[in-house]
Amino acid sequence: QVQLVESGGGSVQAGGSLRLSCAASGRALIDTALAWFRQAPGKEREFVGSISFGGTLTTYADSVKGRFTISRDNAKNTVFLQMNSLKPEDTARYYCAAGPYADTRPGSVRYWGQGTQVTVSS
Repeated sequence: QVQLVESGGGSVQAGGSLRLSCAASGRALIDTALAWFRQAPGKEREFVGSISFGGTLTTYADSVKGRFTISRDNAKNTVFLQMNSLKPEDTARYYCAAGPYADTRPGSVRYWGQGTQVTVSS
């Protein structure tokens, strides 16, 4: 069993930055790919990006490529999402997830965090 707890959400103006963190507990995640998804009101949950278990591979949705960066610290069982040049359309609840690397399907996720809200104002 794995528990994922996100933090770092908040409100920011367009063009600003936020850094989300996801702390994992329950067992070490060194052999598990991690990902971020997001869900805006009235919309389906969508893939944001994924990082391989070793941290050497990352992949991103086209909508965030070049602006968002995923990293992880396996010693601390933590994954991060650095979000720069934020846009109002990035407003959503952001979820940390454990599942297959680069799999964009929410149905493939094995474990979810509770999410953290990000609001970007224009």
